[in-house]
Amino acid sequence: MSRIIFHCDIDCFFAAVEIRDNIEYRNKPVIIGADPKEGKGRGVVSTCSYEAREFGLHSAMPISKAYRLCPNGIYLKPNFNKYQKASKEVIQILRSYSPKIQQVSIDEAYLDMTEICSSFEEAKQLAKRIQEVIFNNVGITISIGCASSKSIAKIASDYNKPNGITIVKDEERTEFLKDMDITRIPGIGKKSKLYYSKKGINTIGDIIRLSRYQMIEKFGKNGEWVWNVANGLDMREVKEFHDERKSISKERTFYEDTNNFKEIISKLEEINNKIHNKLEKKEIFYRTVTLKIRFEGFQTYTRSRSFSNYIRNRNKALRIIIELMREFRSKNKKVRLVGVRISNLKTKLNNAQTNMLNYIQI
Repeated sequence: MSRIIFHCDIDCFFAAVEIRDNIEYRNKPVIIGADPKEGKGRGVVSTCSYEAREFGLHSAMPISKAYRLCPNGIYLKPNFNKYQKASKEVIQILRSYSPKIQQVSIDEAYLDMTEICSSFEEAKQLAKRIQEVIFNNVGITISIGCASSKSIAKIASDYNKPNGITIVKDEERTEFLKDMDITRIPGIGKKSKLYYSKKGINTIGDIIRLSRYQMIEKFGKNGEWVWNVANGLDMREVKEFHDERKSISKERTFYEDTNNFKEIISKLEEINNKIHNKLEKKEIFYRTVTLKIRFEGFQTYTRSRSFSNYIRNRNKALRIIIELMREFRSKNKKVRLVGVRISNLKTKLNNAQTNMLNYIQI
């Protein structure tokens, strides 16, 4: 018997929570993101309701463009505490249906239902039950894709939104996928699509028609992975990761593009302090500091520096950030955004390491 994998994806999550809590927002274009400032705002759209999408809005769109397309929309700043609470409630419900769960983001998770359901027909009935329980208890809708692999289940969950259930049996997989654009495969974006298109690959059907050897010959290891996905051979397991998070990052967009070095450094210091407050609260150490800088025209650069040992020292991190920043002082362009990422994290150091760090004056 085939595996039965669910991919559960909350519909327009942030916007859905706001609409749930504000009945007057129903059937209206709701946009969660930065303040649009009547079309002069900075930042981007986090998510938006389906009514807003009818105006052409989508996640990651510049908020200024969103406002031009939909000036009468309801624009709200994110309330992450509220969204985290709703996410935990949904995951708790999902966890009650299968011990094999993998949460991959705040609004999506995989469930392995192989040992729970004896058939795809039974899986469909259970998916309906899950939707009902989540709506009745959390007040939001969720779309569920079901297939024998994680990647096809993810494609399926996006096929019939919102509040949809899409079952893709193995014998129906080729028919389901063949006419889809290759960007429906997780990991293939707009840039990758251009590369594939140059070699005659535009639909998932184009991939299926080639042999594994031909895909490897054309695209290397990535071609093999894509071929496996298209042919239902993604055998990754649904498993909960207990590893520590890989990085902590924050970024800020300036209200106006600036070349004022003091203003830029002040913003970086503010970001660095906020990150270190979180690091200290959670007792996290790190080895790598990364600067992100975006100029007018959206040219973006990152620069990193790693330490030989794990540290947690905001002053040393800031000095490294400033050193990395100096490379860009000679650029004759104003800065739009800056960010800091702390990575190579570790939550537990032995006592000797911790005591040593307490005495090091950096």
